[in-house]
Amino acid sequence: MRSSSGRNSSGNNGGSRGGNSGGRGGSSGGRGNHRGAGNSRDDKQGAGRPKKPRPEERRYDVGPGATHDGPKSGRGPAARGGAKGGPKQGQQRGGRTAPARSREYEARTEERNRDRYAGKKDVKLPKTFPGAEQEGERLQKVLARAGYGSRRACEELIEQARVEVNGEIVLEQGKRVDPEKDEVKVDGLTVATQSYQFFSLNKPAGVVSTMEDPEGRQCLGDYVTNRETRLFHVGRLDTETEGVILLTNHGELAHRLTHPKYGVKKTYLAAIVGPIPRDLGKKLKDGIQLEDGYARADHFRVVEQTGKNYLVEVTLHEGRKHIVRRMLAEAGFPVEKLVRTSFGPITLGDQKSGWLRRLSNTEVGMLMKEVDL
Repeated sequence: MRSSSGRNSSGNNGGSRGGNSGGRGGSSGGRGNHRGAGNSRDDKQGAGRPKKPRPEERRYDVGPGATHDGPKSGRGPAARGGAKGGPKQGQQRGGRTAPARSREYEARTEERNRDRYAGKKDVKLPKTFPGAEQEGERLQKVLARAGYGSRRACEELIEQARVEVNGEIVLEQGKRVDPEKDEVKVDGLTVATQSYQFFSLNKPAGVVSTMEDPEGRQCLGDYVTNRETRLFHVGRLDTETEGVILLTNHGELAHRLTHPKYGVKKTYLAAIVGPIPRDLGKKLKDGIQLEDGYARADHFRVVEQTGKNYLVEVTLHEGRKHIVRRMLAEAGFPVEKLVRTSFGPITLGDQKSGWLRRLSNTEVGMLMKEVDL
């Protein structure tokens, strides 16, 4: 009895050792399974269930051509699947592998879908906002593009009843206008809704009042050579006269600003040598006889006096050639230096000689109001 139990226990131990060594791929695996089959873990999984590999038996070969000896370099189909491209190839669903669709099946499906929607018309998408089918642009967008601030700021201008279109005050938001035809005003001043440009140049002495000079002298065109659109000057200044001269591409505005009908006033500062009589201003306002007719000043005053040197201000609405120089010379006071300080509502201010600046929307509106635009 002792020897029999000893042989059984040794058989069981030997079967266990044989099973373990068989899992490691040893040559004694067959002998261990035969002798100790009753206690092997592989038999406990049941004959009808698939065997789960032990950790040491799992395969990690993911590259093409990999063997049991170890993984190969490169990423195989199992490694590429699952991370970003969906499920891994060959992934089991409910214990079964999902069958791959054939090309014939995909072709039949595509043909069936194409036939299903072949007779249907194109669906028209709805408009993004009410009234989008109307022509023109929204008023606040036009004002924002003209430089009156953000669209929200332009909406506040409309809420404050400061905007009018074709003579009528607008109170509703989103009103659509045609910038080419409708007249838009803010605080009574016309808005330049089109692509017009307006500049003020402090012309230095020695610059010719032309956009091009055939003799190669410095001219107004030298200050606007980098502009995309062609500009032209409004009126002229003598070569030796300094001060404000306007440049624009708005033909109608330029025409009206220089037309005698509208009488746009220009102001000049002239340096003369005195002494001057007290009635000089009265003589200029009453009119000075010139070779081409009478010339009258609208305003005259003495700005500064240093000994015999006087700085006087003359305002007039005429635009004849050398008009200020000829009037003062005819009165007996030749001009030594002349500067135009304003053209209508546009003043020189602290603008330096040779500097070009873009007019603000308010200044453009005042210019247009000056000539009934």
